[in-house]
Amino acid sequence: MGRLVSMVEDGSPQLRQVMAALTPHAGQAHVVGITGPPGVGKSTTTNALVTELRAAGRRVGVLAVDPSSPFSGGALLGDRVRMQDHATDPGVFIRSMASRGHLGGLAWTTPQAMRVLDAAGFDVVVVETVGVGQSEVEVAGLADTTVVLMAPGLGDGIQAAKAGILEIGDLYVVNKADRDGAEQVRRELRNAIAMGERPDGSWKPPIVLTVAQSGLGLDELATELARHHAWLTETGGLAARRVRRAREEIEAIALAGLRERWDGLGHDDLDALAEAVVAGAKDPYAAADELVATATG
Repeated sequence: MGRLVSMVEDGSPQLRQVMAALTPHAGQAHVVGITGPPGVGKSTTTNALVTELRAAGRRVGVLAVDPSSPFSGGALLGDRVRMQDHATDPGVFIRSMASRGHLGGLAWTTPQAMRVLDAAGFDVVVVETVGVGQSEVEVAGLADTTVVLMAPGLGDGIQAAKAGILEIGDLYVVNKADRDGAEQVRRELRNAIAMGERPDGSWKPPIVLTVAQSGLGLDELATELARHHAWLTETGGLAARRVRRAREEIEAIALAGLRERWDGLGHDDLDALAEAVVAGAKDPYAAADELVATATG
C-alpha cells in the first residue's frame, strides 16, 4: 500500500492501470474528513479516534495531509512521528501526504490515495487536513462525513468558521473540553448552526465535547459517525455524495491532462495568444478556445 500511495503522489505512468485494477474493489469504506482551524488538536483527535475504532474491531486507514517542505516537496511531519501508538498495529495504515502547495487543506492526489486504502479493505478511511482555517472546505467534497473541530481559547474560531467551515460540517467537535470556555464554544456553534438554512428532513449536525488527549468523549464521536453513515445510507445521500466526489475527481484529472498538453506546446503559442489579447486582436475567451482546440486537436 505504501508503494501504491507513492505511485499516486509521484504521478507514476502506471497509475492508470493501477486505478483500473483498484476501482472495482473500492466503495465500501466510510470516508471521514477531519478539519478545523490550526491548534484545535486534529492529529490528537485522529489518533484517539483510531484507538476507539480499533477497539470496535474496525480496520482504519489514515491519510494525514501535512504542509510541504519548500526544499524536498515532502511532508514536514512523518506518519511515525504523528501516531506512534498505532505503528505496529496491522489493522491500521497511516500515511502522511504533502499538500505541495495545493490549497483547500488537501493534497491534489488525496482522492486516488484514498481509493488505494478503500480497495485494500479498510472499514474507515480518515482524511486529516492541513489546518488552513478559512479555505479548508475542500474536504467536504471528498468525505462521506465531515467532522469540524473547534476548541476554546482560539478567539477567532467561530469567526473563521463563518467563512465557510460552518457550512460543511456533518458533525462538530469541541475538543479540549476540559478548558474554560468549552460550553461557550458549544453554545456559539449551536446558535450559528441554528441560524443556517437547512431543508426539512435534513441532517442536524450534533455537537460533541471531547478531550482527545485522555480519550474523553471519543466513544460518543464514534457513535455519531456511525449514526451519520447510517442516515446517509438510508436517505440516499451517500450515493449522491460519492457521485459528486467522482465528478470532481474526473474533472480534476481532465484539467490536469489538459494542462500537461498545454505545457507540451511550449510557451510560444501561449505568448502569441497573450500578445494578441493585449493588442486587441483577440478577446481572452477566443484565445482560450484556440488554446484548448490546439491542445486537444
